Amino acid sequence: MTHEVFNQPPPLTGYDVAADTALTAALEREGAGWATGDLHKLGLRAGSEETQRWAEEANRNEPRLLTHDRYGHRVDEVDFHPSWHRLMTVAVEEGLAGAAWADPRPGAHVARAAGFFVWSQAEAGHACPISMTYAVVPALRNNPELAAVYEPLLTSRSYDPGLRPPAAKNGLLAGMGMTEKQGGSDVRANTTTATFTGGTWRLTGHKWFTSAPMCDVFLVLAQAPGGLSCFLVPRVLPDGTRNTFRIQRLKDKLGNRSNASSEPEFEDTVAWLVGAEGQGVRTIIEMVSMTRLDCVIGSASGMRAALVQAIHHARHRSAFGGPLIGKPAMRNVLADLALESEAATVLAVRLAGAVDRAVRGDAGEQAFRRLAIPISKFWVCKRQPAVVGEALECLGGNGYVEDSGLPRLYRDAPLNSIWEGSGNVQALDVLRAIRRAPESLDAFFAEVGSEPRLDPAVRDLKAQFQDKDDWEVRARRVVERMALVLQGSLLIRHAPAAVADAFCASRLGGDWGHTFGTLPATADTTAIVERAAP
Repeated sequence: MTHEVFNQPPPLTGYDVAADTALTAALEREGAGWATGDLHKLGLRAGSEETQRWAEEANRNEPRLLTHDRYGHRVDEVDFHPSWHRLMTVAVEEGLAGAAWADPRPGAHVARAAGFFVWSQAEAGHACPISMTYAVVPALRNNPELAAVYEPLLTSRSYDPGLRPPAAKNGLLAGMGMTEKQGGSDVRANTTTATFTGGTWRLTGHKWFTSAPMCDVFLVLAQAPGGLSCFLVPRVLPDGTRNTFRIQRLKDKLGNRSNASSEPEFEDTVAWLVGAEGQGVRTIIEMVSMTRLDCVIGSASGMRAALVQAIHHARHRSAFGGPLIGKPAMRNVLADLALESEAATVLAVRLAGAVDRAVRGDAGEQAFRRLAIPISKFWVCKRQPAVVGEALECLGGNGYVEDSGLPRLYRDAPLNSIWEGSGNVQALDVLRAIRRAPESLDAFFAEVGSEPRLDPAVRDLKAQFQDKDDWEVRARRVVERMALVLQGSLLIRHAPAAVADAFCASRLGGDWGHTFGTLPATADTTAIVERAAP
């Protein structure tokens, strides 16, 4: 009987994705314990066989660009598989898009972040329009008249796809158009122009990377007479006519295949000014800050998804006389991955707590998040590819096969490090924040506090800030160290000793190799892995 299958793990399905001790403890700590019950309901849905099928179908049946109808009229629409819409429906109805901005409860943004973390483990591609819809609200408030019209629909829990006049819909999705082919992250080099004619602004130009082009409205940067400015561009105008939003093509991307990313062209496109003319970067940066937060949450989510797969495999697979999870070398790898995952999780939820309190008027938390978000975006998003790659290796050849789910996680892993500013942009933004808002550095060190396991690293950091002559050369090294110190501080305060001690010894104390699975012999790898297991 050569076809008998044995010593293969059962499918990882029908489990609660929110059964994550680090996540639920952070949820309570950051003021959203009231959302725990709903989070577990969402976790069970995320871990269901049905949702896993949706994720697979949405990625295998990629979005299609429809430029014209049968009669030759331009329609510029994107057609998605029904499973994409099912994923989107759950995300919006669960309040993962803009709903937190309309929720007066303290901790609303934390609850939303935890839900985003859990649901993104099911499928990451559809999280892009969900994230942008969440992020657009604070930027749009720079134009109170526009906010009064659009915000109630952006904060709706109704997923209402299709291009129709915004006022005729039950809910809206938002995107952004910043980068152009000649500038990339240097948005001040943008050439899209904005002219004020006949009582309205009109845009002309070409954007290079605009994700989720099926969204209802977009924040777009364009050069006005007064300088680079931010504009709201609807796909459909209030009178029901299509705005000029020509989709030239969809990008053929490494990962994030379920999500459409496009190159739109504007020609005499109607737009409304958001914020002051010439203050486009300052206006849209409020949106960018929130999408950067979601990059951190999304990367932490991807790490957790990969770790859970690795632990599940090692529990059920035997080799060399016993279960893989019982082998010291494998257990060390899993424990190392678990440290990375927990550190990313507690940091992501701490950032969400800072955002929640900052939007409610806490100046200290506002100063902290100004620095902590780009620090975390730099480091956590860079760790995701390494974590997913090592987790894939834990499954061996099985992990290299598409139906394991790990290849999709691996292709998606680099995205968050690139989107909303790559590593250099984040590192330089941290230095810029320290120069322009020194109170943010004070808030960082106040958060870290004083603790023997951290003090040598904190002293080294403070010494780095004394000499600012070659900051750009040292930017990545400094920001990496800041991220590790911040993560170590959070784990010391909120994780068991086994986790905090192993993290500090390896990441801050130098007792670590250059690959995962090189934790010191003193690390309690069994306790670390048991804590991480779902």
